[in-house]
Amino acid sequence: MIEVHSFAAGQWIAPGSDARPIESAITGEIIARAGNDRLDVQAMRAYARDIGGPALRALTFHDRARMLKALALYLRQHRQTLYDLSFDTGATQADHLIDVDGGIGTMLVFASKGRREMPDGHVFLDGPTEQLGRAGQFVGRHICTPLQGVAVHINAFNFPVWGMLEKVAPCLLGGVPAIVKPATATSYVTEACVRLIQQSGLLPEGTLQLISGGTGDLLDHLDCQDVVTFTGSAKTALKLRKNGNLMANSVRFTAEQDSLNASVLGPDATPGTPEFDVFVREVTREMTAKAGQKCTAIRRIMVPAVQADAVAAALSAALKGIRVGDPRQAETQMGALVSAAQKADVLQQIDRFSAETETVFGDPGDFAMADSKGAFLPPILLHCGDPDAAQVVHDVEAFGPVSTLMPYRDLDHAAALLNRGKGSLVASVITHDAQVARDITLASAAFHGRLYFNNRTSMEEATGHGAPLPHMVHGGPGRAGGGEELGGIRAVTHYMQRTAVQGSPDILTAITGQWVPGSAETSDKPHPFTRPFGDVAIGDTLHSPSRQVTLDDIETFAHFTGDTFYAHMDDAAARANPFFPGRVAHGYLLLSFAAGLFVQPDPGPVLANTGLDNLRFMKPVEAGDSIQVRLTVKAKTPRNDDYGEVRWHVTVTNQNTETVAEYELLTMNAY
Repeated sequence: MIEVHSFAAGQWIAPGSDARPIESAITGEIIARAGNDRLDVQAMRAYARDIGGPALRALTFHDRARMLKALALYLRQHRQTLYDLSFDTGATQADHLIDVDGGIGTMLVFASKGRREMPDGHVFLDGPTEQLGRAGQFVGRHICTPLQGVAVHINAFNFPVWGMLEKVAPCLLGGVPAIVKPATATSYVTEACVRLIQQSGLLPEGTLQLISGGTGDLLDHLDCQDVVTFTGSAKTALKLRKNGNLMANSVRFTAEQDSLNASVLGPDATPGTPEFDVFVREVTREMTAKAGQKCTAIRRIMVPAVQADAVAAALSAALKGIRVGDPRQAETQMGALVSAAQKADVLQQIDRFSAETETVFGDPGDFAMADSKGAFLPPILLHCGDPDAAQVVHDVEAFGPVSTLMPYRDLDHAAALLNRGKGSLVASVITHDAQVARDITLASAAFHGRLYFNNRTSMEEATGHGAPLPHMVHGGPGRAGGGEELGGIRAVTHYMQRTAVQGSPDILTAITGQWVPGSAETSDKPHPFTRPFGDVAIGDTLHSPSRQVTLDDIETFAHFTGDTFYAHMDDAAARANPFFPGRVAHGYLLLSFAAGLFVQPDPGPVLANTGLDNLRFMKPVEAGDSIQVRLTVKAKTPRNDDYGEVRWHVTVTNQNTETVAEYELLTMNAY
């Protein structure tokens, strides 16, 4: 018997007398109990706010990213513990890879993005600096800083590891501590993961707490600095949304809830094409992975009416080959539902479909595990011959290995059926016809959080209809909850406050950690290219000598590069162009001359020029004009133990101090 503990205010607390029994999905036997109504949830919130929050906010984004990476690698080393426990949830080894390895992989992605896309500081910059005054002495910028509360994550039963880690990763990267409340049915797996995390010693005290059981009155004590994220049923989401305290204090609330996701077979994907085969594989996988208990699983299958029989036959053959059984056995391809109660709920929903559908494949009373005491079901494929008249199949989700096949007449009809779901996490379209993809997108994108297209070109690399990736948004409108998770750094900013800051260039430079044009410069130091990364400071500036651009320079560059565009070679043609006064220098000639004016040629800390950003040519340069360069350190970002990236603001001016070009130069500088 597993005693599922909570981890509250730094202490492991055993289940109480009110604990609920948890059964094995395989045998139906009671294997654990969880729940404690005596948890001091207000103390947990205070512990997170007063201990965990300040400790996290003291770290830079890069510190937190390194912490996430170390934690993910630690969990990877101990994942067998999580595998062994997860079998009793009904999951197969293949399902473990989605849940356990998928959660760890998500953490690694956020760790990587934190290092590559966020500064080694405490303020995240959202968008460019805006000049708000005529002379550039009053400027503004949007910044993001961590909320000073706690994130309460209320998770579903189907992914006890991924469901926690995919929320915790962006939350901790954003600098906000978390209180995790898993679904009771699989909480013993989540508890084991939290124990591993605590044993690692990698997180600051107060960063992560666990409620195994109910949240009590925790939501009644949150305020504008807190966040609530929920994954589960629409009914429970609605109950949480209506909490008076959450509404009164504008507490951020994100829901990812039940969704009637669909897949469309394109008109071009006929039997014998690679697309037809891909479609059958995708639907089969989504019906059987995690025994269909995935929020992204395909519930509705739209196919051209002329292909309905062929698809039904192909899917039936594929589903017949799925081995349903004890998930601990290597040959098993689909395990059990999470509990007898969940199995009963799915059967009840199937019964509701009976007036609108007929069964194509699958009989709950006649399959290999029909006599088992576990929560087993076969994959069940239904057919709805009149999807326009049907209602239940577009409104009710059977959260198990159940999907409904329905014919469509044309693409407009397919899009209309897609939209009948009233909002989904994902819809997929299998087609090799780009126009089909565009038409479906314009007609249906507004109803879906993600559109997944696959065909012969992408099928070797495509990750699957039902695979939310940390790089892309996971969420959807309407019945899918109306929220967003994942999506790269977008997910991190969900736990931060976006604030518009306005002031002088010096003020914004001090706040943001990036040099703003018009703020102070330091130009009395040795050449910046001669100083290692650690000795270069924001605002360090080099003013170059000037160089005259001659007609011979322009012609030599034109013939050497092959760029003999008329604006550089034909004075009359150039004058006829409204942008040029006559023959002008090439923009790339100016960049080359600019580099010659500021580069220090000797070996030194500058290892490589890695690119240019935001290049603009602002005024033509004619033969006889002179140019000069101002090179200023705009930002610094460590990359590893050997070197870091320096972002330089480069301004090229002419003899009249007019700006002719501006850009940002990126170099890698050794420590």
